[in-house]
Amino acid sequence: MAILFLGYAAGKAAFALQARLGFPGGPPVTAAESEGYFLDAAAAQWSAAASGLLGACVVLATVTAPGRRVPRTLMLLLLGGMLLAVGGGAGIMIVDGFVGIGVGWQWYHGVLGLVVIGLFLETARSYAVSTRRAAG
Repeated sequence: MAILFLGYAAGKAAFALQARLGFPGGPPVTAAESEGYFLDAAAAQWSAAASGLLGACVVLATVTAPGRRVPRTLMLLLLGGMLLAVGGGAGIMIVDGFVGIGVGWQWYHGVLGLVVIGLFLETARSYAVSTRRAAG
């Protein structure tokens, strides 16, 4: 999962450098198009890249000694919040890949979305089980 989050961050950084939206074939966004939005495309992508780095750090914390010192409840809350974000993004890939909602994802992106959700659920489950044993 950490490698997936780092890949996500690298992809978002590449899109930020090009001031592009992160959809497949996303076009460059002009200043006129981003008028009235809170963030322009580049700033939004840099924020997404930072969230990918943070996600990788949290996932690594679930399997390292320093991360195991984080209170279990706090880590489980973080993982739950991350599951909502990961599930939302992957869910869009799945629905668009298999049904088509106009974003541009293909069927293999839908399969990847299913794999990502499964891997993240396993990350959270593994952390919960291993820390329960350590506490009990």
